Amino acid sequence: MEIITKVHHFRTVGHTAIINLTDEIQTYLMDTGLSEGQVTVFGIGSTTGITTIEYEPGLVDHDISEMFEKISPYAKDYVHNRTWGDDNGAAHVRSFLTGTHLVCPIVGSRLVLGTWQQIVFVDFDTRPRERKVVIQFMGK
Repeated sequence: MEIITKVHHFRTVGHTAIINLTDEIQTYLMDTGLSEGQVTVFGIGSTTGITTIEYEPGLVDHDISEMFEKISPYAKDYVHNRTWGDDNGAAHVRSFLTGTHLVCPIVGSRLVLGTWQQIVFVDFDTRPRERKVVIQFMGK
C-alpha cells in the first residue's frame, strides 16, 4: 500500500465559484502509477467545499448559487460577522453544509465517477483567494 500526496494551488474569485478539479486529479493519479485504491480530496479552509456535480453551465453559473442564496444568503446578518467584523458568515455556513472533503475509489487507474459526475471545489468566501487542495492517493 502506497500513500502519495499532492497539493494543488489555484486562485478563485469567491462568491460560490465552482472549479472542476477532475482532470487535474486524474492527471495526478496517472503520475502515481496506482491502479487500485482511493483518493481523498480535501479543501484547505473553512469557507470551501468539495463535492461532485454535473459540471454544466446551468448548474455552475446559476442553479447552485441560487440554491445556496436561498439557504444561506450572503446579505444576512450573521453573528459570525458581528463577532469578527467581517462579511463571510454565509461562506462558513455553506462550507458546513457542503463539507470540505470527498473520497473517490480508484479502479483500473481511473477515478470511479458517473458519466456526468465531476469532482469540484467551491469557494464560498466573499473575496478572491489563493486556495490549496490536498489530494491524497492510497492504493497499489
